[in-house]
Order: sequence, then C-alpha cells, then structure tokens
Amino acid sequence: MSSHDDSSALNRRSLLTGAAAGVGAAAVLAAAGGTGGSGTAHAAEAHAAEAHGIKLFRFGEPGREKPGVELTDGTRLDVSEWIPDYGPDFFASGGLERLRQVANAEQSPKLKGTPRLGPPIARPGQFLAIGLNYRKHIAEVGAKVPTEPEVFIKLNNCITGPQDDILQPKGSTKLDYEAELAFVIKTRAAYLASVDESHKYVAGFLICNDVSERNFQSERGSQWTKGKGCRSFGPLGPYLVPTEEVGDPHNIDIRLTVNGQIRQNSNTNDLLFNIWHIVWYLSQFFTLEPGDVVTTGTPQGVAAGMKPTPGWIKPGDVVETTLGKLGTQRNTVRALA
Repeated sequence: MSSHDDSSALNRRSLLTGAAAGVGAAAVLAAAGGTGGSGTAHAAEAHAAEAHGIKLFRFGEPGREKPGVELTDGTRLDVSEWIPDYGPDFFASGGLERLRQVANAEQSPKLKGTPRLGPPIARPGQFLAIGLNYRKHIAEVGAKVPTEPEVFIKLNNCITGPQDDILQPKGSTKLDYEAELAFVIKTRAAYLASVDESHKYVAGFLICNDVSERNFQSERGSQWTKGKGCRSFGPLGPYLVPTEEVGDPHNIDIRLTVNGQIRQNSNTNDLLFNIWHIVWYLSQFFTLEPGDVVTTGTPQGVAAGMKPTPGWIKPGDVVETTLGKLGTQRNTVRALA
C-alpha cells in the first residue's frame, strides 16, 4: 500500500471514529495528519466551502443502497468510503458537518452511470404524517377545519425510492396520490418549550408522495393506517436538501401530474399548520429522534376531490411529483402480483 493509500485509510478511520465521539470533521481530518495538521485543516475548510449547496441521495439496489452527494454543478459523488449511510446514527452524530468535508472530487469518487436512486433516508425510526393541512384541500374534500394537527402513522416498510413503482394492493379500488413536503429530524426533540426552537431540530427537506387507498382509509374502519401504510405507499426523494439550503419552506411550489395531466399545482404557503408548529406540536406527544421522517400534508387536487368523478390512479399510470429544488419523483403504477 502506498503512503497516499495509508494516509487515506487513516483519515477514513479517524473520521469515522471521530463521528462516533462527536468530534468535528475538520478537527478529525487535521488530527489525522497526512500532509500536516494545519494544511489538512485548511483543505477541509476549503472543501466545506465547495460543498455548499449539496443534496443528499442514496443509490443502488433496494436494501443495498450507498450514500451519495450531488454538488451545485450537478456532479454526483459516492461518499460511502466516509459515510456508512444516511440513517439515524448519521444525523445523531453530526453527520451533515462531516459530509461537507468529504463532498468533493478529491476525496470522493464521481458516481458512474445512472444507478437506481433509493429513498435518501435509511431506516427511520418513525414515519409520521399530518392530514388535512392545506386549506384548499380541506375545502375540496368537504372536511371540517382542524383546530390541531391531524396526526397519523405511515409504516416504515412502505418507504420506496423516487423512481420505484407504486404497487396497487389486492382489493384496491380507490388508489390516490398526495404530493407533500416532508422533513427529517436532526436532533432529539421532546417537549420543546417554544415554536421558535423548532428549526434547530430539522436536518432537511424532501419530497413524499403519501400514496393512499381511500377505500381502506375511510370505508374499512375509523383508522387511516390501513389506507396509508401499504407496500410502496411512501416514495421519498430523490434528495434530502439541508434546511439552510432550502430557503423558506413555506414558499415551495408543489406540482403533481398523472400521465402528463396536472392534478396538483399549489404552494406550501397554503399550509394550515406550518412546519415549525408541527415540530413543536409533535414533540408534546412523542420523542422525535434523529432520522425520523415527518410528512406534512397535501394540497388540493387529489383524485378523491375530483368532480363529478374521482380520478383514481390505476396500473400503467405515471405519476410525477415536483417540489422546487427538492427534485422530481417519477413513479409508475402497477398491480401487486
């Protein structure tokens, strides 16, 4: 092994060890030596500046995804040498800071080809959701305006990638879509004292399509979970965009099409309960953990609200969901075999 390889391996081990101890990435790389502590620290700081504007993604076959980063110029990097995955431990140990130090072509190789993109988050502990949270959507479905956020749970194993198929369950007759803004928790949150604290607990934002089976949801009992947690009912991604790079999350355009026809065309400025209120509110009941996903509701234009005939999606339909700089999902509906 060459001295360069020795240094690279040492830096990698040091970065991962430092992550477990909560040590900052620049300090870890400096302590690792290689080309001299101060030089390494300066290089780390320069790379961090270059990494402004990163988008996190995961690539590879289902269950075997690796972490990647897209830079502002569109370059995609494989950062799996430095970052095991974008799971709860990554966020709990200050992973976003470490990631910025290695998100450059000198330390991380460019991604080859166009592999499948998986959900940008690995193994979230909780997948929480808010219903009836856009004013115009509440009106279109004729629901009563909630006085508190309507909270329900989506099952973790319904999460899929941004280009994976939406599977119509057996017995399904009313399959629907819901374009939504979701966020990921960065730091444990419990009983927050004020809404003003909430932004500190959010790592970033991503797209969620809260796929729903309305018959299962509303006509098979009083709980929504049956109609919200079926296999493939949680496409996420393609990217997780860090909070500080999103801008105002309450001014993001939301657009969803089915076979090229616009169904949803709105903006997060129509939210009833805003993002920071949702974080605070959930913390009054649950302990939110690093890596948890919360999806925040859908605007008007769902299939169930179409008049006079609902526009349920069916096998063969292509659903595309776009939210500003968060990217675009493209999912084909097929029947579950």
